[in-house]
Amino acid sequence: MKNIKFLIPIFAITFLFLSCSNEDNGIGSGDPIPIPVLATVYATSNTNKAIAVYDFTSNGIALGSILTGSDDNEGVYYDDDADELAVVSRTQSTINTYSNVENTESGNTLNLFLSSDSVLESPRDIAVKDDIYIVSDNADVDGDPNTEEGRFFVFKRDANGYTLRNIVTVNYAVWGIQLIGNDLYTVVDKTADVAVLKNFISTYTTDVTAAPDKQITIEGITRTHGITEDGGFVVITDIGDATNESDGGFNFINGFVTKFDATPNGETLTFSGNQVRVSGALTELGNPVSVEYDSPSQTVFIAERENDGGKVLFFNEIGAGGNLVPTLSSEFPGASSLFYIDR
Repeated sequence: MKNIKFLIPIFAITFLFLSCSNEDNGIGSGDPIPIPVLATVYATSNTNKAIAVYDFTSNGIALGSILTGSDDNEGVYYDDDADELAVVSRTQSTINTYSNVENTESGNTLNLFLSSDSVLESPRDIAVKDDIYIVSDNADVDGDPNTEEGRFFVFKRDANGYTLRNIVTVNYAVWGIQLIGNDLYTVVDKTADVAVLKNFISTYTTDVTAAPDKQITIEGITRTHGITEDGGFVVITDIGDATNESDGGFNFINGFVTKFDATPNGETLTFSGNQVRVSGALTELGNPVSVEYDSPSQTVFIAERENDGGKVLFFNEIGAGGNLVPTLSSEFPGASSLFYIDR
């Protein structure tokens, strides 16, 4: 992986408003001079059709925006080899896949290549492994607001499109999901818990109601939402009170799987000696709904939904945590989900 450790602190407040085709106009006459992109963050919105694109280049952060056909998106995945962007539409209840992403100029609409059937109800996140696409959905399944349940829609992707393979229902509310190896780690929404379904793709191949293999509580969190993993590090976001603009945070856990495995089912992963937390008024964290992490650069990327109507926040080298000022704070209305790709 390319290490962008020194790029972010130096250029965090330097925005280059370039097209997503990553071409510079050059100086004088001649062909455009391409600017190599080292890494990219894609951000979706619940309130508009835009995908915000943060390209890390040697000249700074190139901020662009590409458009979809949906005005409420949540869940995004970029396939670098195919140059395709899979975006989950809450409006259309589908997974939409767009092609030729890198050559789409900023401000232009992406080319819709494939769509799933409209089977989703309230999608929140997506996890991908090979040709399997898993979407978490927090719609009320049984129509009883006093019971908690959630679903995972499992799609198989091929050249012709998406086929819904099966649906896995669980007895807890869902939001963020993360595949670590073959295991699906899921936040248990409305709680401080994280659950795991082992060997998810190969074990749950038909429509079924499943119980997690283990569920534990993360001390220091009020209400989980986003989860991500890179290099053995896991970051879990905490939205606290959904109506409070200043009580959000995130917990950073090194060696997460080992610590999770060592915590008995139904028990608590203690904070002291196990976790680092970032929260406080300076962080601009109110409702951090989605998170990505790059281990080599030690950078946490957050989709913040509440503050100022939506922001994308970067935190670099969080160290011992605390009330940290973001390395970058970029207003993006309706910020709902993120995907980070190291080029």
